Amino acid sequence: MENAGASHHNQSKKSASTFSKIAKQTRLLNTLVVFAVIYTLYLAKSLLIPLFFSAFVALLLSPLVAMARKLYVPRTISAGVLIAFLVTPFTLLGLELAEPAERWMQSLPKIAAEVSEEIEEITSNIDAYSTPAPAEPVEKERSFFDWFGEDEEPEAPPPDKSNSVTEKIKQSSIDIGLTLFSNAPLLLAQVLACIVLIFFLLVFGPSLFHVFIRDFPVVTNKRRALVLVDQIQRELSSYIVTISIINFCLGLATAGVFTYIGIDDALLWGALVALLNFVPYLGGLASCIVLLVVGLVQFGLTSGAFLPAGLFLGLNIIESQLITPAVLGRSMQLNPLIIIVWISITGWLWGVVGVLLAVPILMCIKIILENLGVFSHWINLLESK
Repeated sequence: MENAGASHHNQSKKSASTFSKIAKQTRLLNTLVVFAVIYTLYLAKSLLIPLFFSAFVALLLSPLVAMARKLYVPRTISAGVLIAFLVTPFTLLGLELAEPAERWMQSLPKIAAEVSEEIEEITSNIDAYSTPAPAEPVEKERSFFDWFGEDEEPEAPPPDKSNSVTEKIKQSSIDIGLTLFSNAPLLLAQVLACIVLIFFLLVFGPSLFHVFIRDFPVVTNKRRALVLVDQIQRELSSYIVTISIINFCLGLATAGVFTYIGIDDALLWGALVALLNFVPYLGGLASCIVLLVVGLVQFGLTSGAFLPAGLFLGLNIIESQLITPAVLGRSMQLNPLIIIVWISITGWLWGVVGVLLAVPILMCIKIILENLGVFSHWINLLESK
């Protein structure tokens, strides 16, 4: 009897050890899979960025195409008209802003030089007041043995740090300009690819989706899949349309205020802050930095240099703290720290487009988790305040 009990104890101990080993291997395998997915997303970003962006836009426009289909309008015509209505305003706005944007890009080295000269002047004034007057050199008494030694070399003057700072600022501005110009052809090619992909997704995407849901065995609960996609479409459309209207109004208000007080190229800065405001928190900070530089260029190192950034900051606080929470409500709110970390990750993976797509992707993940009824603790973490 004792031998049987000891054997059973040893067997249970061995099974627990085996289970622990399997659990460790599973955790290691899951970690490797996560790293493999991250590496794939980073490596294939030139392919995935147009696909994801086109899928989001097609998801937003597909209800309008379906509505036109009920009115016996072919998908090809309705998709073409929608894309034309979507592309035309941005094209006209781009043509309107191309001249001032090009002028600012060409003047970046000059602006950097002027700012660096102002910084050098302030630094030299501060050094003149803070540095004590140099003491008169005291001649050292020479001993008898010093006559046979080598003459001491005079100390070398300290390196001029102001020149190195100036050169770094100038070089940074030139590098930024060259980077933007060199990436322009690739950006244009990706935009054209996105337009073509959006058109084909609007025309042929719904039929492919229904065939996938109906015939592929990987989809076990077909009704839940349809409900999930429909809810993602409705909630994401509501979020993006609402945010787009809010950002458009913010850009319009910024451009109007800047025009009233006499800021140069007010329409350009209004469009810029409207685009950057699609990135929560970090977009407003970037807009303030850009507008501070604009104020320095137009007004110099005076109190007026803070006027553009200060006015925009006031408008941004009203928008972010009062208007957006009241319009979106609690269900659309996400934890600010989670958003910033997620934007950092997607920006590192996919650059500027990843930053713009960060919040819609995070909202899709939240909606999927809510509908599947899994990982409720992660949903609570995303919505925590």
